Amino acid sequence: MLAMTPAEPATVTRADVDPPMPRPHEALVKVAAYCVNRGETFRLEQPPAGWRPGKDIAGLVVQAAADGSGPAACARVVAHPSAGGWAQYVAVPTDALAEIPDAVATTTAAALPLAGLTALRLLRTAGAVAGRRILLTGASGGVGHYVVELAAAAGAEITAVTASPERGRRLVELGAAGIVHDVDAAPGPFDLVLESTGGPALPRALARLAARGTLIWFGQASRTPVTLDFFDFFAGPESAAIRHFHYLDSDVALADDLVTLVRLVATGRLHPEIGLVTDWADTADVLVQLRNRRIRGNAVLTLEEQ
Repeated sequence: MLAMTPAEPATVTRADVDPPMPRPHEALVKVAAYCVNRGETFRLEQPPAGWRPGKDIAGLVVQAAADGSGPAACARVVAHPSAGGWAQYVAVPTDALAEIPDAVATTTAAALPLAGLTALRLLRTAGAVAGRRILLTGASGGVGHYVVELAAAAGAEITAVTASPERGRRLVELGAAGIVHDVDAAPGPFDLVLESTGGPALPRALARLAARGTLIWFGQASRTPVTLDFFDFFAGPESAAIRHFHYLDSDVALADDLVTLVRLVATGRLHPEIGLVTDWADTADVLVQLRNRRIRGNAVLTLEEQ
């Protein structure tokens, strides 16, 4: 079969590889579309031996799991394999996939897994957000759009930090109470900060917290370490808490949360922001666009008929 494999410099090339051999608890999925995430662009810089990218896919089950778990053959599914999804076929554990109803397009479903799971679980970690003032950094990516829509629907007053007015307009449509283009301009104090950029932005976002507020640190898009000064907390966020977050650290199965995300989309309560849909032959170019932040929301690649 054909699959995208790592190539120099930090890109991919389409190559012939052996098809996957599903284990008893895995379904074999014919991939119809996949989503590219910034984290995968980073990993391609130093790919582990034998690794192939691909964590967000949608397609058709062509071989059900041998142990009887999961969807039957011919079911349309969205899935979150640990790797290898940028390919014609991928084997996926049945606890990491969910069926797609007819009302949800395949390309829409492909944009759900990593970004949607991160947003859903991030807000679950935050707890009840109704009436709380939230500051969200790095808001113009896929995660940011989901967080804004879900948090606003739950009654939060959310301020989003984006790089440009164009990127902010869509967030306002999804329910953001305010848009700023610099953390220092955010009209705090905030009860909660959701921080994904790291570097100098994190301490500046922390300074916008109210006393005893919480900052949940869920990414480091700047790829720059953070420096904190104990005494800076006395300038506003006294006794504030900083919590590290990883979306896979959850007591809820991936399949269950994927079911929730699909249901929210099918009922019109969640609207994936897809900035680009193109053929999977364009994957290398899409990687460049993502690194240069030229795509708003998610980028989805589609596979031609096999």
